Amino acid sequence: MSTPSPAVQRLRLRTELRRARNKLELTQRQVATKMEWHPSKLIRIEAGEVAVTVNDLKALLDEYGVTDRRKIESLLQLARGSRKMPFSEYRDVFSKEFLAFLALESSASVIRGFHFFVIPGLFQTEEYIRALAAGTSQSVTPERLDRLIEARLARQELLEGEEGPKLFLVLDESVIRRQVGGPKVMRAQMERLAELAAHPRITIQILPFSVGAHQGMLGPFTLFEFSEEGMPDSVYLENPRGESYASNEPEVTGKYLEAFWALEDRALRDDMSQTFRQVAAHIGEGSDDLAPAADREEGQDEAN
Repeated sequence: MSTPSPAVQRLRLRTELRRARNKLELTQRQVATKMEWHPSKLIRIEAGEVAVTVNDLKALLDEYGVTDRRKIESLLQLARGSRKMPFSEYRDVFSKEFLAFLALESSASVIRGFHFFVIPGLFQTEEYIRALAAGTSQSVTPERLDRLIEARLARQELLEGEEGPKLFLVLDESVIRRQVGGPKVMRAQMERLAELAAHPRITIQILPFSVGAHQGMLGPFTLFEFSEEGMPDSVYLENPRGESYASNEPEVTGKYLEAFWALEDRALRDDMSQTFRQVAAHIGEGSDDLAPAADREEGQDEAN
């Protein structure tokens, strides 16, 4: 049996610690006061933003009245195993919220996402990344951009081989209509999507403009499922202005899972590899790049 990733171990540990505190009906401030900690320390531990030392964990478990030796040793093992988080070497270019996202991404067995603005980072070509940075940031230095590209390409190792998570993505039509970097960059990006759409672990669908208003218009989101027993699903809500939110509360993750299924049901079910290649071939010829796909959607509705 393989050892769970550091991200999974930290998520399990923080879930257990919150459960123990809530069982005693204590607030974070009350516990921090008893431990003689600053409240932010416990908040950050429970949020998974920082690791907890073995000594601090022992003291915390004693405060919570956890006396079962097996339980204590299990939690101590989680603390030891969760200290080295994925992509922690990129703290200089990523926010703590996005590092938490990367930890979930690298540990999940199933990833579902809806994207409304740009091609998701996991699927971006290097040229697309550079064009996106040039068009959206006025202050990125060449050195910082190189670090961002290095990190993003490292993320994409997740897509290699037959092992790894299953990915189900729905892209709003605007994502592939917007010519980031111009026709040449977008053609290469569409060819990359065509390759990925043929991968046995990856399903990509397009939500056409013709569906009108939909739940995804509230913003992009990503859902994570884990193979480890007892691990709760998580959802990450993305705000392009930099504010992001993650939750593993069942009522929140359940709501977004239902929204994703609804978007899947309304999205195109074509051979997306062929669709992306057709889009690539017509980029620069006019504004109706997806017209053939949209026409097939209408015919498909009639058949159903």
